[in-house]
Amino acid sequence: MLQIGRPMSKKSVDRVRAWFASAELSEGARVPPERELAAMLGLSRADLRKALLVLESEGRLERKVGSGTYVRQPVIPKYTGGLGSDITALAERTGPHEAMVARLALEPELAQMAALHATPRQLAELRRLVDAMPGARSWRVYEELDSAFHDLIAKSAGNPLLYDVFKIINGVRTVVVWRRLSPSDAGPPPDYHSFREHEAIVAALEQRDRTGAQKAMRAHLRSTIQAMTVDD
Repeated sequence: MLQIGRPMSKKSVDRVRAWFASAELSEGARVPPERELAAMLGLSRADLRKALLVLESEGRLERKVGSGTYVRQPVIPKYTGGLGSDITALAERTGPHEAMVARLALEPELAQMAALHATPRQLAELRRLVDAMPGARSWRVYEELDSAFHDLIAKSAGNPLLYDVFKIINGVRTVVVWRRLSPSDAGPPPDYHSFREHEAIVAALEQRDRTGAQKAMRAHLRSTIQAMTVDD
């Protein structure tokens, strides 16, 4: 069961940023294991994990399920002015509910577009992700699969500008929602609501049902918002 935990420490993020700057790792380099890096930086593994996932939200790291975390070039444009300088700054003035409402405004439309534009290979990968979720051994593994699922739908929509908008919204959501949670070591329960909701989304995409995909995504996000409200 997910429980609300203490907020992410900005100092932890700054410390991890400083380490990456000094380490000068090249793109594609594998990040040291969490236990080793946490000891090097004097952070708890929980704080390190949250900081790493902030950097991932900004497009600076890429996690590969079962493989590790790798350095990548930022893919999220740096905005100035009213939008803030980076994902962390945006997250500091955004609440979990606001982040989810922003997703609700965008992702159903992306799902509708994906039903039209997704390639057979993308559909096959979405099916693989959905089938793997019930077997997730921990909440962290489940979150990795879930993040990859939503990211691929957004990418499959075929609109690079909207995909960048999605990355910004999802990056903020990652920080303010998942990073303020303290998941148990066990994975989601067998009857977790997202399993059947994800199945409905991918089934509609496979059928090229634009309206069905839109409705299924909207129902999924509303269910997630409701679950967050109940947990609070």
